[in-house]
Amino acid sequence: MEITKKYLDDLTYTFLGCCINVHKELGPGLLESVYQQCIIEELKYNDISFSSELTIDLKYRGKEIDSKLRADLVIENCIVVELKSVKEFQPIFDAQLLTYMHLLKVPKGILINFNCLNIFKQGQKTFVNDIFYELPNN
Repeated sequence: MEITKKYLDDLTYTFLGCCINVHKELGPGLLESVYQQCIIEELKYNDISFSSELTIDLKYRGKEIDSKLRADLVIENCIVVELKSVKEFQPIFDAQLLTYMHLLKVPKGILINFNCLNIFKQGQKTFVNDIFYELPNN
């Protein structure tokens, strides 16, 4: 399947809906791992393919580095997701997600914080990878 802006936008919308459903059901204040398991159930329910705790390969000067980097979720091989349950977003979370996007060569990244009142308004940040800036619209 060709990745288009519309496809990414639709997938993002569906994924954020999954997060909102989980947040409505559980509310804030739980561990990230609890939210992750519930998001996985939502993704399965919506028939969305994903990888959980995906190991991110890292090469440095041509050598494989055992970095132990893991992405919380990679959705449909085109969106990397980092889940948090923290008081507030920190700049290091943005840097982490942007680095994962670069290493995985995916066009989009979403940072979700479940420890908020409203996922849509305060609990999510979306990033676009510049290498995919010219995706077709359809």
